This record gives sequence, C-alpha cells and structure tokens, in this order.
Amino acid sequence: MKCESNLTETLSKIKPCSTVQPTCPGPKVINDPCYKCEEGWEQHGGKCYYFSIRKSSWEQSRDECRAKGGDLVKIDSREEQSFLERKLRDVMTEAEDKFWIGLTDSAVEGRWVWVDGSPLNERLQFWSGIDPDNWKGHNGEHPDGEDCVRMGEKGGADDLKCWFDAFCSKPHRSICEKAAVKGQIKNVCD
Repeated sequence: MKCESNLTETLSKIKPCSTVQPTCPGPKVINDPCYKCEEGWEQHGGKCYYFSIRKSSWEQSRDECRAKGGDLVKIDSREEQSFLERKLRDVMTEAEDKFWIGLTDSAVEGRWVWVDGSPLNERLQFWSGIDPDNWKGHNGEHPDGEDCVRMGEKGGADDLKCWFDAFCSKPHRSICEKAAVKGQIKNVCD
C-alpha cells in the first residue's frame, strides 16, 4: 500500500490511511503500512524533514537537529533535491533566506563531506553559479573562507542548482532529517 503524503498534508490527515479491520475478534496489533513522522515534521520518501524557522550558525543548527533525534539533511538523490528546492521556494521570504544543509569542507578545504562522514558524490551536486568559491569576505575578515553549505532560491533554481557555500557562523534557518517509522495500530473492539 503506497502512502505518500502530499506537501500540504499534515500528519493528522495522514492518519486515515491506517487500515482498521471492520471485523475484529479482539484487541490485536496490526502493522500500519504508512510511514509516520511526529508533529511538525514532514514526511517524504520514507524520511522526515523539519524546516527550522530559527536562525543560527551551522554548528548550532546541527546541535538542534541532533537534539531532535536527527541531523542536518543529507541529499541522496536528485528527487530529494527537487522536493527540498520546491519546498524552500514556497517558504523563503527573501533571497537571503536560505537554509543550512549537512555539507561542509571545514576539515579539509575543498573536500566536501556530509554530516554522516560520506564524501559528496561528484554526480550529485547542485552548486549555484561559481559556488563553491570559498570567499573570504570583503577585506579578508574570514580567513577560513566559506566552509558550510546553505540552499534555496526564492524564485526557483535553474536545474535545481541552489547550493551556496557560506560562512559557518552566519545565522540561517536549517533543514533537519531523520528516518520515518512505520507505525503499528492497536485494534481494539467496542
């Protein structure tokens, strides 16, 4: 049974997909085929996403995601990038209103690594324009350059290319991710 919520559906609207048997010989637990996310998280492709409205540094954003049981988002497919790009397009209020993702080259300059330790796949990257350019600021006030990645393009991105390297200390909103869980329903008869 396929159970994909569309973007506007809230968790409360996902619940009806739970199959409750009309005849019921007594309390029993049945496996619910639907992926579940807790309130405030959005389900897509078996993952749960949390779009934080709090603006904080990349490290603080990551700490907040981990405190919620997830981590900053890792983008594993073009389809996932497409989902996120469309979603951000709708929630960004200005061009600079971008979101941190779980990608950084702070350990070794130019070697981009996801928060789970895996290297960035050369065939699956969505840099915008000349980025990453490791800009050091107008007067070189950021000698380490731009080591963290934010994404989003208010008007929509050409070919989904909307990743930008940025100073990790800059406050931005962020996208957290964790695995969705398949629920169980206890069927109790009247």
